[in-house]
Amino acid sequence: MLLIMDKLSVLVWNVRGLNDRGRRDMLRKVVDDFRPSVVCIQETKLSYISERDVISFLGQDFSQFVYLPAQQTRGGILIAWRDGSFSVERHFVHRYSISVLLSSNNEAPWWLTGVYGPQRDADKISFLEELRDVRAGCSGPWMLAGDFNMIFCSEDKNNDNVNRAMLGRFRRFVNDLELKEIPLLGRRYTWSNGRESPTLVKLDRVLCTNDWEDIYPESLLQSTATEMSDHCPLILGLAEGTVGKKKVPLREFLATSPRLHGNRTTLLE
Repeated sequence: MLLIMDKLSVLVWNVRGLNDRGRRDMLRKVVDDFRPSVVCIQETKLSYISERDVISFLGQDFSQFVYLPAQQTRGGILIAWRDGSFSVERHFVHRYSISVLLSSNNEAPWWLTGVYGPQRDADKISFLEELRDVRAGCSGPWMLAGDFNMIFCSEDKNNDNVNRAMLGRFRRFVNDLELKEIPLLGRRYTWSNGRESPTLVKLDRVLCTNDWEDIYPESLLQSTATEMSDHCPLILGLAEGTVGKKKVPLREFLATSPRLHGNRTTLLE
């Protein structure tokens, strides 16, 4: 059960398209249920997003947003923030990501980068290079969230079909930039291919820098279930009242975490 109440929070979700009424209504229901302050959506499949569109699937409180257009009906990212929660001082739109500098009256400004990683291996290399460039232009507290379409370790997948060279590139990126992963409670994998003997993978995650964690030391990442997408929505609670576990560098987490395959944390749901 989700512990997050009506506090500052971020919804992160690959919705697999917002080009029909049913999907828009489902997204609106999730937003109404959890009332996130910031929404970071991947794979909108929309080449143009108007304010009317955003209000239709997020609600009237979301009048401010930035988006990366889909290429025809592929990809697309949207970041929107609830009126009165944050203001955005600057933003950048790149090929695989959007970055916004969020500020409020109570905390220091921080960067949020929403990502949608490509599927082709050659493009994944360009994706990681882009994120390094993003970091160079976004100094200070930084949080990355979305569908990376990459895994960090073999335990992020439930079978042995793993591209270890690409896994190694992702690990180097995370370690070089000294990023931490915010642990996802109650779920090991975030994507399923939905088959009778499913492939399960952790494609969606939230990473942060040390100085971002200093702003939100009690952040808590949880998930919910939906039939709309093969990715599960992630809900990141930021404010007090969402007491979470301390973030650790991924390599340290892997070195110290037991493989409790019968434990709740290993399950898809």
